[in-house]
Amino acid sequence: MSVETRTPAKLGVAVVEGLVNVIVSGEMSPGDTLPPELPLSQQFGVSRTVLRESIKRLQEKGLVSVVQGRGTVVEPTSAWNMMDRVVLTSLIAHDKTLGVLDELSVVRARLEAAMAGETARVRAAAELELLRGLLQTMQSSIDLPKVFGAADVMFHETVMSISGNRLAESIARVLFERARDSARYHGSPPTQRQQRQTLREHEAIFAAIEAADGDLAEQVMDAHIIDAWQRRRPPDHRGTKSPS
Repeated sequence: MSVETRTPAKLGVAVVEGLVNVIVSGEMSPGDTLPPELPLSQQFGVSRTVLRESIKRLQEKGLVSVVQGRGTVVEPTSAWNMMDRVVLTSLIAHDKTLGVLDELSVVRARLEAAMAGETARVRAAAELELLRGLLQTMQSSIDLPKVFGAADVMFHETVMSISGNRLAESIARVLFERARDSARYHGSPPTQRQQRQTLREHEAIFAAIEAADGDLAEQVMDAHIIDAWQRRRPPDHRGTKSPS
C-alpha cells in the first residue's frame, strides 16, 4: 500500500513504530532531541498533524517529553512503559544479548508461580478436572508438537484463570504474548527429550495443585518456566548459551 492511499491513522501507527524503534534501538539516547517537525514529517512522508499525534503517542508511552525551548526530548529507560505492546515488542526485537527475554522470563515465572500457588489453594473439583484433561492431551500428543504446544499454553492460561488474580494474569499474558511473537523466544524446535521434560514439569505442577499444596505449586511453576526458557534459549551475540 502506498503512502498516499494509507489513512492518517495507519500512517500514525507506522510513524509511532518507526520512532519507537529509533529510540529503543539506541539510535537516539536519553536527552537527545528529536528533529524539528518539518524535516521529521518529510522523513516519514506524513503531514505535521499526523506527526504531532504520533509524538503524543510517544509521550503516552513514556519515551519522550516536550520541553519548552528544547523540543521533543528522549526520556531515560526508567520512564518508558515497558508493558506497552509497541515498546515491549521493540525491546525484544533489539535485544541483542537476550537480556530482555531473560528478565521477561523471570518476571513471568514469579507471577505465574504466585498464581499457581493460589490455584492450588482455591481450585474446585471441576477446575481440577479441566487441568487434568489438558495434561492428558499433552501426554497423548508428545509426538505432535503443535497439539502439545497448544495444550501447554492452555494449561498455563487455565492455572492463571483459576487463581482469580486478574491483574497478575493480565500482566503475565502480555509478557507471554509479546515473547511468543519473537522467533528467538521459541528457539529451535524442541526435541522429544525436551518435550518429555516439559511434560514431567507440568505433571509436577498438576500434582501440587491436586494436593492443594500452594507452596509446592509455586516452586515447581517457577522452576518450570525458568528451566523451559533455558532449554529454548538460543546462542546470544557471543555465540554462547546462558548456563542452565
